Parts: sequence; structure tokens; C-alpha cells
Amino acid sequence: MEPDQYVRVRGARVHNLRGVDVVMPRDALVAFTGVSGSGKSSLAFGTLYAESQRRYLESVAPYARRLLHQAGTPDVDDVTGLPPAVALEQRRSVPSSRSSVGTVTMISNSLRMLLSRAGRYPEGTERLDSDAFSPNTAVGACPECHGQGVVYEVTEESLVPDPSLSVRQGAIASWPGAWQGKNLRDLLAVLGYDIDRPWRELPEEQREWILFTDEQPVVTVHPERDPDRIQRPYQGKYSSAKRLVLHAYADSKSETSRRKAERFLVGAACPLCGGRRLRPEALAVTFAGHDIAELASMPLQALAGVLRPYTEGQGAAAVLSQDLIARIDVLVELGLGYLSASRSSPTLSGGELQRLRLATQLRSGLFGVVYVLDEPSAGLHPADTEALTSVLVRLKRSGNTVFLVEHDLDVVRTADWVVDVGPGAGVHGGTILHSGPVGELAGVEESVTRRYLFRTPSARVGAPRTPRGWLKPRGITRNNLRGLDVDVPLGVFTAITGVSGSGKSTLLDALGSSGETDRVVRVNQQPIGRTPRSNLATYTGLFDVVRKLFAATDEAGRRGYDAGRFSFNVQGGRCETCKGEGYVSVELLFLPSTYAPCPDCHGARYNPATLEITYDGLTIAQVLDLTVDDAYAFLPAARRQLGTLRDVGLGYLRLGQPATELSGGEAQRVKLASELQRTGRGRTLYLLDEPTAGLHPADTEVLMRQLGALVDGGATVVVVEHDLDVILAADHVIDLGPGGGEQGGTIVAQGTPEEVAAAPGSRTAPYLRAHLPGSRP
Repeated sequence: MEPDQYVRVRGARVHNLRGVDVVMPRDALVAFTGVSGSGKSSLAFGTLYAESQRRYLESVAPYARRLLHQAGTPDVDDVTGLPPAVALEQRRSVPSSRSSVGTVTMISNSLRMLLSRAGRYPEGTERLDSDAFSPNTAVGACPECHGQGVVYEVTEESLVPDPSLSVRQGAIASWPGAWQGKNLRDLLAVLGYDIDRPWRELPEEQREWILFTDEQPVVTVHPERDPDRIQRPYQGKYSSAKRLVLHAYADSKSETSRRKAERFLVGAACPLCGGRRLRPEALAVTFAGHDIAELASMPLQALAGVLRPYTEGQGAAAVLSQDLIARIDVLVELGLGYLSASRSSPTLSGGELQRLRLATQLRSGLFGVVYVLDEPSAGLHPADTEALTSVLVRLKRSGNTVFLVEHDLDVVRTADWVVDVGPGAGVHGGTILHSGPVGELAGVEESVTRRYLFRTPSARVGAPRTPRGWLKPRGITRNNLRGLDVDVPLGVFTAITGVSGSGKSTLLDALGSSGETDRVVRVNQQPIGRTPRSNLATYTGLFDVVRKLFAATDEAGRRGYDAGRFSFNVQGGRCETCKGEGYVSVELLFLPSTYAPCPDCHGARYNPATLEITYDGLTIAQVLDLTVDDAYAFLPAARRQLGTLRDVGLGYLRLGQPATELSGGEAQRVKLASELQRTGRGRTLYLLDEPTAGLHPADTEVLMRQLGALVDGGATVVVVEHDLDVILAADHVIDLGPGGGEQGGTIVAQGTPEEVAAAPGSRTAPYLRAHLPGSRP
């Protein structure tokens, strides 16, 4: 290749990258590998994508710039040869609940055009514009539910779940707590209502008024005498329980208040549109005998079947049907044919959402672009991974460069080039071990990846465990599970397998509510906190131990500092300039707010007086900056908590590492470590949804050892999993399918991994057979 066919990075220092230099080819499929936390994403997203976006934003007008999500300016000396980049990350957050499969893929636009131009209208009606077929527009949305399809109301049962209580005892569960709830109670007493009589004994008209009145009377309240406080009479305005709940749900800026209000709402299909979200005149228009709501709710594969007969010819119906089928075919190829256009984006997994965006990019016809993908194989069955790989190759052949952070070694083997980062994680990583053709990684002894990339499958160690009993839920009916009966062995390790959309996660959820075991623990990949105030130390309880150690020092005792003094979440010991955040928001004209280290504490979070207290020579800020491995030696009092974090492979994380910086896999392992600290864990059912997602094979081995230890201690572990090494290590496998969506939801095979590998009709079986020892290198 000519020199200008390379992307060159010099001196990258993002996160744990140690001033790295690296060269990668353009117009190639480049895989970034390394153990979890090694620095792969810091290089691919934090450096390459961020630098590409920064250069693009320099050409954008300042006003437009503030409307764009910015990745930040990377800490790097120089990057050359970098084309414009498109990032396809596994972000779970989406703009709103109105976002759907159809809006992400543009299928909704084409469907609306199809109904508008080629739909069958009732006799005598005028043709509608395409906007009239969208529930997200004023002309299309049902006027009753505003395009939501659901109307929310409150009932006496939802507001007063226990009618044996009196108002004073808290019968009206939806009322706010603290002073506001007491105020409402006092107002009712002044208005003449008996607040000490059981709710069910109050006359019906009184109950109706208290909960649902539109009146807002103002009365004078004389508070009950309190010898410790002087309380003067005041005027208060009464609002019904219904008014308060609906106001909190519709208008509150606090997500917590909205969630609380939502608990008291009862949703029902809109009586005007029947849940179809559109005006009656739009729903009266049909194509192939279906209105747009029916077409949008079909699985995409079925929708293509409806449209295919109309693709012949040159009219609007033919042109638009051809466009829709071309879009749908790519989604079906990527294993997403079971989704419907109306499926809400927030209900999709990160992997599903990323593949939807990938399909849209494939249709865009762009070339000369760098696509940066975040573990595109996450959550994929091996059958779907093969299709994904072919799509990535097509993107490359269209004249693009594809950079992917990846742990699936079957995908890595198809790459033209591999950049291996390591050798370890966190402070033990951040160096480039290899950047070159995949085969040449075999000669890099430092690489942990090479041990797995070039190994042959190994046989199971020991025979499968024997169940101590069975969990036997019957008639499970959820999503695409229709009256499913399943037998899950207790006291062993079970893997639930099947293609994407076959019903695996739905079955796992059903097991969680079966109620037939002593204790059920869900260990998911959701964040352990959504703000930087939540961190590793606070979540695991380590912070309590650390604060007590500092409070017990002689100097803290002389100054009268208790453990609370060493919290950065409350007044006293924290830096008040940044309120214990460690950074401050900087408002820039025409640009989004950015953050800078606090000018007073420089990121330490504490005020100078607090930082004068040391424990074994370190301040509390310095202790929070220790890695788990370093803290294990430094803090003997916290070795139980620190030891479990090390056991799940998280020794490289800092104690004060903000929750927002942890990956989904890291968050799941933090939760698992917290669970491992508990005593008496036997006879617990642990449910994990794709625990190896985001994990390097070396980290997967660490995780499997811990899960195996739980089982050996008497627990039952059930995982949804696609990793073939994990499935082959299971004692029992339940394979769902045969396909996704309506074609799934049944048990295709079950038994030992070897028995499932031999099962006819299972799409998992051939991949298991190919992965058995002696089958292939």
C-alpha cells in the first residue's frame, strides 16, 4: 500500500493509553482486540472517532455545532490519513419512546408514502399527505391519546391499595411524603373529613371527592401543638390525589417523581384509535387489505411477503414496495426479520439497535468513510454473526474502512488487520502489542488474545453436575412464548441458547418471577449508577470501610471529624466549589457546556482541611485513586470486598472510578462481586443475561470460574448465552427457536451440550458440533 493509504496515530494518551503510536490501513477491515479495560475503545472511539468528529465540527457553523453530540477533543499528538468517521456504538439510550425500528431504518417514511400514494381510500375521500399517517405529527396523531396509543387514568384501587388503612395511616399511597403529605391530611381534617376512620368505611361520595375532585378549596390550618417548635396557622390549598398524580407525571422535571407517579397510573388502549395511535381517517386507508398500523406491526419478514407481489411495474406502489423490500432484506440478512417497524426503540438491545443503524448505513451508499463499531457481534447467535461479517465485508468493498472493537474471535479471524492492545487492563494495559495482519499475532508472546485466537477447542473438564431438583414453571405466556412448559435443573449451570429474538431473555424473566426458590438474583449489565457521584467504592460498600478508617485516625479524633466528614456527597468535608463532583461545568458561547477540573480542589473532591488527614501517609482522595489491586495490599480491613472484585477480574479499576466510566460488562461484574461478598448464598437462583457480552475470552474464563464456584456452593446459575465455550461448559442447555419472533418461542432441544449438538432442527447445533474438541482448529 502507498503511505497515504494508512491512518497514522502518534502520541495517543486517552484514558490509559500510554502515548501510543500505531499505523492502520485504510479500505480494510481492522479489528481492535485486547482484554476488557485494555484501551481498545480508548483508541477506536476516544481517539480515532473523536479526532475525526473534531475535524468535521471545525468546518461547521458555531450555531449548528452546539446541536451536535460531541465526543470531545482527544489527547493525541497527531493523527494523519483519517477520513470522515461514523460511530455505531451500542448506546442503549434513544431519543424517546416515539423512536421505533421504522423511524431508525426509514421504513416508516416509505410505508407512509406507500399508503399516501398507493393506498385504497374510502369512496369520496381525498388523498392524505404522508404526514397524516404518522402518529408523531399534529395532522396524524389521534386527538384523544396524542399519538401514544394509550390513555392513562387513575382509579380508586391504584391510589388506595389498602382500604383498611385510615387517611392518617397512609391510605392514599399516591400522596407525597414528609410535610406535603401531612399538609394534605391536615387540610382534609379542617374540611371536615374523618382522617382516622378506615378508608373503606368512608361514604362513597367522600372517597370520590377526596380522590377526584376538580375543586381546590383554600382553608386555614392550625397545626397540632409541638412543644419543640413554634408553628403558626397557615393557609393551604387542597388538590385531589388524581390532580397531583397527573400533574407529577405530565409536568415534573424530576425523573424520580415521574416514575413514582407512574406507579399509580392505569394504562388502557385509547378508546378512539384502539391503540393504533392515528386519526380515524388515516386508519381508513388500506394497502393489500391492511391499514398502516397493521402493516407496521407485522414482523419485517412477513411485511416483505405482503409487499412482494406489488413490486412489478413502474407505478408508485411498485417503486415504494421495491424500496421497502430492499431495506427489509438487509435487516433480515442481519437476523432482524422478527422485529416489526412499530417496535419501540427503548425495548431493543444495544446489539439490535447497532445492527439497525448498520443496515441503514449499508443503504446510504457512502464511500470513503471510516465506520467505527463497538462489538457488533454482541448479543448475536453464531448464525447471525456470519451474516454480520458478510455485511461488514460489503461495507469495506464499497470503498470504506471498518474499525471494530471486537471480542468474538470468529469475527476477528475474518479481519484484514488486527490491533491488539494490552497486555493487561487499566494501568497494566494501554500499549500496542501488535498492529498488522491477523496471522502475525501468533508470534507476539505478550498477547493474551493470541492464546485464544490460535488455540484448538479443549474438552470439558469433568462430567456434568447432577441436579438436586427441578424448577418446573408451566404455561409461560409472554411476548413470543405461548404456554411454554420448561424444566430447569437446580444446583447446576444452565445455558439458554437460540437465535436473536427466539425468546431467551423472556424466558429468563419468567424464571425470575416463578417464586419457587428461596431467593432470586438478577445480575444485569445496567449501570451501577448514572452520575459520577456513584462509583466502585460507594456501590460495593468499600467507601464505608475507608471513611471509618480515616475517622479512626488520631488527628481526625482531635478535630472531631466523624466518618461523614470523609464523604464527598454531603457538606462538611467536600469541596464546596464543585460540591464534591471534582469538576465544574464551563459555559461556552454558542457551544455545549463542557467540564473542567475544579479550580480549587483540582479534582480531589475534598476541601483542604479534610485532605490534611492521612491514613498510612495517603489522603482519602489518594486512597480513592488506588486500583483494586493496590488497595488490596494497602487496606487489610477491606480485603473481603477487594478480593471479590479481583476474583471477577476487576483488579485494574480505581476505587473512585465513576460509575459512568464502566462498561456494561464491568458493571455486571461489579454486581457479581457484591453478591459474592454475601454469606449463605446457597439455594439461590442467579439469572444472568449474556454475562460474557463485552468480555475478552480471558475475562470470560475468570467469570466462569466465579459462576462455577457459586454452583459448587449450592446455587443455581442460569445464563442467556451465545458464547460457544460457555455453552459447552454448561451442565444443561435449553435451546429455543427455531427462529426469532413468531418463528421462535419453543424449546427445540435440551440436555447436555453434546446432546443439543446432535439435535436435528436446532440452529445452534451445527455451531456447537463445529466447536467440539477435534472438530477444527
